[in-house]
Amino acid sequence: MTTHQTPSVRLENASLSFGERTLWSRLDLEIEQGEYFAVLGPNGSGKSTLLKAMLGLIGLSGGSLRILDRPARRGNPEIGYVPQQRPFPSEAPLRARDLVGLGVDGHRWGPGLFSATRRRRVDELLERVGASEYASVPVGLLSGGEQQRLRVAQALASRPRILLCDEALLSLDLNHQQAVSRLIEEYRRESGATVVFVTHEINPIIDDVDRVLYLANGRFRAGSVEDVMTTRALSALYGARVEVVKVNGRYVVVGAGPGEGAEDCHAHDVEGGA
Repeated sequence: MTTHQTPSVRLENASLSFGERTLWSRLDLEIEQGEYFAVLGPNGSGKSTLLKAMLGLIGLSGGSLRILDRPARRGNPEIGYVPQQRPFPSEAPLRARDLVGLGVDGHRWGPGLFSATRRRRVDELLERVGASEYASVPVGLLSGGEQQRLRVAQALASRPRILLCDEALLSLDLNHQQAVSRLIEEYRRESGATVVFVTHEINPIIDDVDRVLYLANGRFRAGSVEDVMTTRALSALYGARVEVVKVNGRYVVVGAGPGEGAEDCHAHDVEGGA
């Protein structure tokens, strides 16, 4: 007999508003354990805000949100978080291993920062993401792709059951997009973790994604990539004609012209850029 596994994320009749503006409402969604789930949509559609709710940083305006069958809460060690790439100041004194170490015990008070166990764990994480050779280099001197590898290592430090990624490939070149995407997918496959990946560009992760949620204009649609990334589905979301073309396994999305309601639609380029 097959037993039903508790979903990693469950939203029931969920809504989120700021003042009189509703980002989304009546959202019913279950994300299964081990699933690779992408959240798509234009800027301002509520993609990153949904992640903040999962992280327990903001509350819903209505409905419920449960993470691993418990209410969402701040500081949940079963959640790892990879933010979008933002450069560190060149003069930042923090070394690569220091940044990763914050993921190991940055939430704790007291001694133990230089224990052998901690050092081994940091070394293990650096090796996992291919960052051992610049472990002692100040983070401000590293490239954007190198910094993002460290953020992935930091997110994996607690061996999370859910990995939330917020535009984690933004501003990276194609090679670094592929490298970071591969690190995330390898961890999911090895650990059985769930990945929720917020992005406005699906092509760099399209080979890994199981299902998507597309948010636009307060509307949403969830399903397989093939069901959601269609001219009919996106046109309905945007309330205007949106053309979707698939070329060599990659999607190109062309929005309507200015004044037609879909000018904020993002192109999902064949080459993986935004």
